[in-house]
Amino acid sequence: MKLILGSGSPRRRELLSQLGIVADDIRPPDIDETPVRGELPRPYCQRMAREKAVAVVADEDDIVLSADTTVALGRRILGKPEDEGEAAAFLRAMSGRRHQVVTALAVRRGPRVWARDVVTKVKMKPLSDDEIRGYLATGDWQGKAGGYGIQGPAGALVPWISGSFTAVVGLPLAETAQLLAAAGWPVWGRA
Repeated sequence: MKLILGSGSPRRRELLSQLGIVADDIRPPDIDETPVRGELPRPYCQRMAREKAVAVVADEDDIVLSADTTVALGRRILGKPEDEGEAAAFLRAMSGRRHQVVTALAVRRGPRVWARDVVTKVKMKPLSDDEIRGYLATGDWQGKAGGYGIQGPAGALVPWISGSFTAVVGLPLAETAQLLAAAGWPVWGRA
């Protein structure tokens, strides 16, 4: 039995390591992550996590862990910005407002899939143009849903969250441990 992480995210690898878990292999799935017209953020995120888990090639007894993180501003999905201009637009839209970060995860072993999602409320402080420019100059926005990573410099822009910090980073550890254990992975000790 091997644990395969169906994600290329270094943040997810780091979070797993907090549980003392190192994936035996990293296999980022190649799927279309385009939202379906009218798709809401939470169902979209759930669908992505499941599709990623199913898309990863694995042996019958291997365990595949996949996840997806989406920033939701109301009914709007704020994915990974394509460029600095889009990242700036995302930050301006969230400035002084609450938004939700949805992280869905799926664990597959053979044909069986276990899935959960975690919704965390996040408040972004009112941002000045200088703060937005300064944050964008760090480059930390690249490759991150909503154009920011709470675990980096953007942590200074977020005065309040209600929910799971690790879910906002990209992998809710409590739920991940539960699903891995359900699939038969020895979370708290491996011989």
